Amino acid sequence: MQKELEQLPKLAQEAEKESKKYFANLKKRTPKNLDYVMQDLHDKEFAKTDCLACGNCCKTTSPIFTAKDIERISKHLKMKASDFINYYLERDTDDFMVLKSSPCTFLDETDNTCFIYEVRPKACSEYPHTNRRKFIQITDLTIANTFVCPATYAIVENLKKAIPYKYNEKKKRG
Repeated sequence: MQKELEQLPKLAQEAEKESKKYFANLKKRTPKNLDYVMQDLHDKEFAKTDCLACGNCCKTTSPIFTAKDIERISKHLKMKASDFINYYLERDTDDFMVLKSSPCTFLDETDNTCFIYEVRPKACSEYPHTNRRKFIQITDLTIANTFVCPATYAIVENLKKAIPYKYNEKKKRG
């Protein structure tokens, strides 16, 4: 897994331009079955993907913490919500509440388990969002996630095969 994680940023970078064009085309003519195709690709990929073998999302990014997340997690930790916010969170440039540090404070790096798994933020439980309804609305987020999550990268590449789109790219003359 470590070798795969080391190669992922380069692979995602190489596919990024094509992925952006691919999703731009899908937005113009979104197939009615896109969410079903995505659910199927997601299920197939996560049937063979062990997130505990990776944990890259927890090691490199922070989820957004909603007010409900903060209330639930602080209660679980037997803390006041304000103390939880002051100790663990900060506002990012988009005005979202995120962790102050990475890797995630709640990650056990020996086995990639989560100390608050039962009450984890909604963003964590839904990550990488590739099985979300109205998937077409989060294609930019999905492309960003291909740099972090090997499963997301594989799902996007498999989507390109499942719903092919060939675009005419001008050949460079030299």
